[in-house]
Amino acid sequence: MSIVGLAHRGYPKKYPENTLVSFQAALDLSYSHLELDVNLTKDGVPVVIHDPTVNRTTNGKGLVLDYTWEELQKLRTNAEQSIPTLEQVLSLAKGRARVDIELKQSGSLYTGIEEKVLEVINACDVQDQVFVTSFDHYSIQRMRQLSKDIEVGLVIYGATPSIFDFAKEIDAKYISVKYIYLTDDYVRLCEEKGIQLIAWTIDAEADMRQIRKQYPGVWVCTNELEKWKACFLETASK
Repeated sequence: MSIVGLAHRGYPKKYPENTLVSFQAALDLSYSHLELDVNLTKDGVPVVIHDPTVNRTTNGKGLVLDYTWEELQKLRTNAEQSIPTLEQVLSLAKGRARVDIELKQSGSLYTGIEEKVLEVINACDVQDQVFVTSFDHYSIQRMRQLSKDIEVGLVIYGATPSIFDFAKEIDAKYISVKYIYLTDDYVRLCEEKGIQLIAWTIDAEADMRQIRKQYPGVWVCTNELEKWKACFLETASK
């Protein structure tokens, strides 16, 4: 059975986040979705890493944007993993799981990141297996301008009704919100508007059980893949 949920950066509780081994672990657990983050190298290669710097997750220092792809490949995580390209992860997931591609755009930090990511999606022929999200809603607006067909979503911290007009304007099918802001009214409103609500990031078993019981249609994004799998299977069998 497919585990309906988003594997947050793969399986970071057991493996280095946003690495091929981490995403493979999520696939092995039959997760329906992988969630990943994309930054851009100096030479315009979309790479899967959360932070704008390599400091926290690798043995290197400095901005991702200051490295070429070739230079970035010399860096390693604490488990001797390398930073993958978006193309590598999409190829790994193709036909096995859908992918939530979060653009780590911040204002004008990455000129052309939307075009570069769309090129990779098209090259991998996974247009119907991905959706593109970001906290930077201008970035998602640009993605929609580039493609009328690619699915897009908006990431927000707190729930707000103001998001719905913009979501309709750009035909956004997903809203990702920090789980503590979920309410009956907000979940109902998303359902009425045909928007898939994603709750991030839920790691405590008690919170998982509560969300699953109260809002079974909400997708959970988690670092604790085995905990959510157990909770999902337990409730799915009832």
